[in-house]
Amino acid sequence: MLGPDDVPAISDAAEAAAHPEVAVLSVLVHRERKVAEAFVDGLHLMPSDHAPQYYEHAYSMAPPPVRRTLEELMASTAWPVHSPFAREHFGRGKNEGLVEGLSKGKAEGEAEALLLMLDARGMHVPDSVRERIIRCADTHVLEKWIRRAAVIEKVEDLFD
Repeated sequence: MLGPDDVPAISDAAEAAAHPEVAVLSVLVHRERKVAEAFVDGLHLMPSDHAPQYYEHAYSMAPPPVRRTLEELMASTAWPVHSPFAREHFGRGKNEGLVEGLSKGKAEGEAEALLLMLDARGMHVPDSVRERIIRCADTHVLEKWIRRAAVIEKVEDLFD
């Protein structure tokens, strides 16, 4: 299982921006305000087309106390994000095409996060498994696989 001993606590915005995948994992496993602050500050340093996806991943996988911290931190900025919280407050009136694009982007980002987690755990991912993960557009399935990836012994158990 992936835990605080396996993921560094990123408390520097520049480091969070340089390693956004690890920063997302850091927010999830350390659950400390200073880590969430560095992550949110790092979002401002990332390319604007990538930052919303990383926020979305962190928010969607975070437990409720961490979500509340992220909401609080993002509520104090004018930067538009696409979490459920942001959609409620900033995203009213978006057209369906944008929502579809965000959904596709979210699925692509979750596939990336899943592959990163498997790599971080030292698991070899065969091309057929990598292709299946990348082709999956169902965010609920990808989230289930991400959770499973944290505890499986071998990659072949990911889809069982």
